[in-house]
Amino acid sequence: MAFQKAVKGTALIGGGAIATVFGLSQFSQYRNKHGTFVHIQAAEPVPVPVKSHFPTREQQILALQTTDEFDVLVIGGGATGCGCALDAVTRGLKTALLERDDFSSGTSSRSTKLIHGGVRYLQKAIMKLDFEQYRMVKEALEERANLLEIAPHLSAPLPIMLPVYKWWQLPYYWLGIKLYDLVAGSQCLKSSYVLSKSRALELFPMLRKDKLVGAIVYYDGQHNDARMNLAIALTAARYGAATANYAEVLRLLKTAEPAGGRERVCGVRCRDVLTGQEFDVKAKCVINATGPFTDSVRKMDDQAVPNICQPSAGVHIVMPGYYSPGNMGLLDPATSDGRVIFFLPWEKMTIAGTTDSPTDVTSHPIPTEEDINFILNEVRSYLSADVEVRRGDVLAAWSGIRPLVTDPNSKDTQSISRNHVVSISDSGLVTIAGGKWTTYRAMAQDTIDAAIQAHGLKAGSSKTIGLQLEGAENWSPTLYIRLVQDYGLESEVAQHLASTYGDKAFEVAKIAQVTGKRWPVVGKRLVSEFPYIEAEVVYAVKEYARTAVDVISRRTRLAFLNVQAAEEALPRIIDIMGKELHWSEQKKKEELETAKKFLYYEMGYKVKSDQLTDSSEISLGPSDIERYKKRFHMFDKDSKGFITILDVQRVLESISVQIAENTLHDILNEVDLNKNGQVELNEFLQLMSAIQKGHVSGSRLAVLMKTAEENLRQRGVISVDRSGGGL
Repeated sequence: MAFQKAVKGTALIGGGAIATVFGLSQFSQYRNKHGTFVHIQAAEPVPVPVKSHFPTREQQILALQTTDEFDVLVIGGGATGCGCALDAVTRGLKTALLERDDFSSGTSSRSTKLIHGGVRYLQKAIMKLDFEQYRMVKEALEERANLLEIAPHLSAPLPIMLPVYKWWQLPYYWLGIKLYDLVAGSQCLKSSYVLSKSRALELFPMLRKDKLVGAIVYYDGQHNDARMNLAIALTAARYGAATANYAEVLRLLKTAEPAGGRERVCGVRCRDVLTGQEFDVKAKCVINATGPFTDSVRKMDDQAVPNICQPSAGVHIVMPGYYSPGNMGLLDPATSDGRVIFFLPWEKMTIAGTTDSPTDVTSHPIPTEEDINFILNEVRSYLSADVEVRRGDVLAAWSGIRPLVTDPNSKDTQSISRNHVVSISDSGLVTIAGGKWTTYRAMAQDTIDAAIQAHGLKAGSSKTIGLQLEGAENWSPTLYIRLVQDYGLESEVAQHLASTYGDKAFEVAKIAQVTGKRWPVVGKRLVSEFPYIEAEVVYAVKEYARTAVDVISRRTRLAFLNVQAAEEALPRIIDIMGKELHWSEQKKKEELETAKKFLYYEMGYKVKSDQLTDSSEISLGPSDIERYKKRFHMFDKDSKGFITILDVQRVLESISVQIAENTLHDILNEVDLNKNGQVELNEFLQLMSAIQKGHVSGSRLAVLMKTAEENLRQRGVISVDRSGGGL
């Protein structure tokens, strides 16, 4: 709605003309300045030697404890914080970084997975003649090109379709998208183009057909956000930065200046979360790069400072891959409440989001049913009526907190800045806040520039343009073929390893276990339908993973793709980590409980269970109830009113089918609402009702019982693999 109103009428024509003239002049200027920027090369050689292996976490903690004084200490291990550490260390500054949780555990792993300039921000820049918005888009498009170049294994261009349902919208949207291409200049990924209705439906067959006029396709970038964040952190470590996750800052250290007695920040008191040990880390400059937690660190410096962070929650959901084409995204520019929704293929699934609503700052944001249903309703409005958009097909859901900020240096402190803000307190604390994922490198450069100036540090200019990240140096699109040929990995697994670890995929392949099968030779999967293998858990420990949550959510992306699959993989993941990290049985139990809690609250498992509860309404017709009762009593031969594992085993044995007892236990447990080890008739009817309404899909018990009923007549084989159904 907002987008349509904005582009309507002569205002757009006038604004578009101004933007075109301005864009052309900037394009010409940009060409002159960056004529060779399409294939980005590092501007200057990095003065620091890169290590062949990054240090262990224990070595990093020791470096933090024993170094007399660092030049720069960064608080925060998200994209911006790790970017600051990489920028500083590659300038030759002695650098440290502390993160109280895991790298990318906050907002940086919960994005829309896009590397983009922001089409909507350009539209606002045009309509409001807002130079700041224009500058932000231009900067983001430059950074988009750089990010695609320095981590090609983790990122790639993605075509995004903007469907058009009114004739008047076609020229308006076309003009806006063409201006987007123009601002990108020589770094335009690929020119946008217009599609006819038939061609649009050919490329995106799930699209709603009625009233469709045509579509416009433009290009942005897509990446694996958590792995990208980790690649930045690992690259900084290779260049010599002392980076540590699970190292919490307790307070800032201050010292009085000899002249005048003014207090200056000179370091931090921190705690190793894993051991409980506390120690001081001294630094000439401390940088606050904590995203939504910006104000908590600022108040460590000065309790009186006003808050500048205005947190906003953005919820995303993941659905099966069949909801979208494999290589075409969708942009809804005008949702029912004026927001923008993206509908994108990602990791062979479909991601949809995001919402935008005020929230409190928390380390554990939780997706709400209201936000999930809002996204589903918007998706329904754009997909064909032939595609039933079911609540039960939501495989995972999460909420991320955007750290929108007001500029403390601005006279208008109520105005939210969409760009990033660098501020320096009276005591010398440098704060970087706001901005977006795509511009993390530019934000880091501006921050370190400001830190050098404010603290008189001796360093040259930034070296991070064109600086390749972990895994990028010897990566090629055909690298996975060598993995298949040299190690005997499945093709899907090899492609996954190459696109996750880049040229470091060989290190993972080398430690992959022999399967004992003819094919694949090596690479035991953690779960059958995803290409993650057990060797990745071992390698994750090397990459500083210290909890099961680190592995299921950030070293692999299993929790973000399918929470049920993640839960299924947990016992094996914990066994492997326990062996690597010497965990006790008690520690393993604690890890399992913590990981399940994470999946339940933060990854959408709770909203799954809310779809099927002991108070769920049974809305079945009399004939359906009778049919399902007969199916139930086929298993409940003794008319107990409930079925147990023994009942299911008896029926399966009668048709010569064997299923492992622990698998049967898991199958019944999915439906056992009161957790008493049995499934009662009422629970079964509630399940079938929820399936009919689309609230639940892929129930293994429902599939098993239906197939068993048919097999008692036909004597066939029952499949109990998860069908891809979701929350």
